[in-house]
Amino acid sequence: MVNLTSLQSAKTEEGPDGVFRTTLSYGDEAMLCHFNAKQGARIPLHNHPAVQSGFLIKGRVKFQRGEGDDHFVAEPGSSYFFGPNEVHAAEVREDSEFVEVCSPMRPEYAPK
Repeated sequence: MVNLTSLQSAKTEEGPDGVFRTTLSYGDEAMLCHFNAKQGARIPLHNHPAVQSGFLIKGRVKFQRGEGDDHFVAEPGSSYFFGPNEVHAAEVREDSEFVEVCSPMRPEYAPK
């Protein structure tokens, strides 16, 4: 468990292409991550057991819910939420910065 981490000292990982994630504080119950994403980057349709709540700091990101046409565009100051196992994807419309909380934590995002 990590109790205190700074954005400057934490390790940043890329994946998918153009999406840079820095895992900050986390424990079994929740995890906080910071993202920088380049215009044109895409996060493919996926789901996970954790709920996901985010806040867009800068840029524009189009989020898709499910496999149909249900989508919304987040802009600075927007927050969003995906429930457990809810299928979703993202397309980065402008260079963007956002933070997300997942609960419970996502083991694949834990620093190695």
